[in-house]
Amino acid sequence: MAGVRVVGFALVAIVVLALLVAVHRYVWRRLVGDTTAPGSPWRRAGTIAVYALPLLSIGALVSGRTGTPFRLQQVLAWPGFLWLAALLYLTFALLVGEAVRPLLRRWLARRTPAGPAPEAQAAPASLPAPASLPAPASLPAPEPQPAPEPEAAPEPAPVPGDPSRRLFVARAVGGAAAVAGLGTVGYGTYGVLRGPRVKRVTVPLARLPRSAHGFRIAVVSDVHLGPILGRSHTQRIVDTVNRTQPDLIAVVGDLVDGSVADLGRAAEPLARLRSRHGAFFVTGNHEYYSGAAQWVDHVRELGLRPLENARVELSGFDLAGVNDIAGESEGQGPDFARALGDRDRSRAVVLMAHQPVVIDQAVEHGVDLQLSGHTHGGQLWPGNYIAELSNPTVAGLDRYGDTQLYVTRGAGAWGPPVRVGAPSDITVVELASRQA
Repeated sequence: MAGVRVVGFALVAIVVLALLVAVHRYVWRRLVGDTTAPGSPWRRAGTIAVYALPLLSIGALVSGRTGTPFRLQQVLAWPGFLWLAALLYLTFALLVGEAVRPLLRRWLARRTPAGPAPEAQAAPASLPAPASLPAPASLPAPEPQPAPEPEAAPEPAPVPGDPSRRLFVARAVGGAAAVAGLGTVGYGTYGVLRGPRVKRVTVPLARLPRSAHGFRIAVVSDVHLGPILGRSHTQRIVDTVNRTQPDLIAVVGDLVDGSVADLGRAAEPLARLRSRHGAFFVTGNHEYYSGAAQWVDHVRELGLRPLENARVELSGFDLAGVNDIAGESEGQGPDFARALGDRDRSRAVVLMAHQPVVIDQAVEHGVDLQLSGHTHGGQLWPGNYIAELSNPTVAGLDRYGDTQLYVTRGAGAWGPPVRVGAPSDITVVELASRQA
């Protein structure tokens, strides 16, 4: 069985590598090969870039898992991860350009007039040629005059296959694609670095008493502190959460991408989170890639209360939390019976669970509302369509039986610090009582 897995992984790796080579070759051809002269400095620079950038991307992807010094991870992360996003949108823009290219050629062909061929002008056939008369004897014969130089024939109009026209089309389409692709990535990067925006959602719960009507939970997920997003990003999130003045803060996993030794200082602003009932934390899958036990201890030191398959009774409802399913490899997976088995079924319960896919177990255990993240809302369009294949809900509020599921897009980004079509958010969920 292990051998089959190794062979399967190798085949997938070969296919992915072949696809990356083909895409880079295509981007080089359209942006460099078709638009620059052989041997020119621009062609040399473009060729070097198309080899160096994917190597930086591979380095950024594997450095965090191979014990690479954190400073080197930071050096690789910015160009390596940004190139992955740039490659995606440059490819999309160039594919659109393939449809524009023949239209532009036809338009140029219509605008270029074809010059008429010069024709000799003959004398009218009806008029006889004048007879030559002898010059008078008393007058000297006229000196012969030099014949006028023939006028230069007009240059022929360029034909559709004219190299200058092909170069113009290639540069116009390539330039437009570069502006569109890189502009998309630039705007998406700005959206991440400026910090998440606040989203507000009201969720009615049948078992919520009137005394808890209007209870506000600030939901924070997928911060992904790491080589790119650091302490300043944490501070932006803390400031945004505190401005909402929530009753409770729920951090639902994927806080970090790295060890406490490397990122402990980046997480320190979390100690300044403020709410009436405190801040709670559950693990995400990335905590288990980064040393979950150490991070659970560290967030506790920062004032957050970890809910490891545990429950706490609040005024009006129960708050429960389960470990992420990635913890199963360490014997620390989700345990719904432990978190919810002996609770009072007459009370409403809100569950913190990183991945939306555990919604079936939440329904079985009578959960009123599950708060999740993990999906990033797809993060990079069209990633939302891919996320839909493995998640019941990608973003927003849905109902499954008597259980409601809310999925936030998250407050950070994984890999490329870029979001397109899935803006980051911190969601304030306001609980509503049907008895109010």
